[in-house]
Amino acid sequence: MPQTPSDTARLLADIGGTNARFAWQAAPGAPVTDVQVLPGAQYPTLQAAMHAYLDGLGRGAPAAVAIAIANPITGDMVRMTNHDWAFSQSAVKAEFGLRTLRMLNDFTALALALPDLPAAELRQVGGGEAVPGVAMGLVGAGTGLGVSGLLPDGHGGWVPLEGEGGHVTLPATTARERTAMDGLIRRYGHASAERVCCGQGLVDTCAILCEADGVTVQGLDSASAVSEAALKAGHPQALETLNIFCAMLGSVAGNLALTLGARGGVYVGGGIVPRLGAWFDTSPFRERFDNKGRFTRLLQGMPVWVITSAQSPALLGAARALDRHR
Repeated sequence: MPQTPSDTARLLADIGGTNARFAWQAAPGAPVTDVQVLPGAQYPTLQAAMHAYLDGLGRGAPAAVAIAIANPITGDMVRMTNHDWAFSQSAVKAEFGLRTLRMLNDFTALALALPDLPAAELRQVGGGEAVPGVAMGLVGAGTGLGVSGLLPDGHGGWVPLEGEGGHVTLPATTARERTAMDGLIRRYGHASAERVCCGQGLVDTCAILCEADGVTVQGLDSASAVSEAALKAGHPQALETLNIFCAMLGSVAGNLALTLGARGGVYVGGGIVPRLGAWFDTSPFRERFDNKGRFTRLLQGMPVWVITSAQSPALLGAARALDRHR
């Protein structure tokens, strides 16, 4: 039996391939509170994770729920790309007795939060000043590769993009990048940008480079292990992997900036880049972002910011999506 919902309360969620982040908002415009991170692997379904969070709060069910999820939303049935959860939106709405259920891509939600991000939660990596009121781009690498952006609506507001730009074909340009690309094609049939620019991509790329060089792979079986081997131990193939990761991310971000005309700047989110710290600022990312031939000068003027927020801004974006839905 669904519990009686509060008239104003909202449950906000940011569901990735690894973790599910939940938060509470007492009413529209109220602070986002009670943030909790639940490992997705510990729950058989999205609904089970939602029940665990709500039972822990002990406040009953909310009237409205907004779920930002690492997946395209194309109909009632949602099957996650990088996780085994699958569910019907209408069934979730009925199970929790919800008045409103808003589903959106996680990077669409993050894009909605961009105008509200404080300067203290951003670190600029090259470029000049942002032009106000024009398009902004967004990329982010974690369990997958998210891509979105914001376009001005002509009335002082914004229209977020909902797409799957992380699955565009890998923009390899060097011989070693093509070696990685060929290896990924052998493994997966298609070498998308996400196949390099994500956690598993770091593992796969490092293994492919080691194989090409006749080096035995030992202990490099996670993104954190590859990053640590690169930055702390100077492991040649691991360091090359990290450089390829940053170069490819720069190419993808530069492509997005050109496509959108993102003179409002490009934001880099996700879990991987913020953990690289200042090393990322000197990586090949910015050079590849700028390297667009006759349009290099245009790209050089576009600012790029790494999002360093401790709390997932996508939760705020989910709240903004509910605001737009009202």
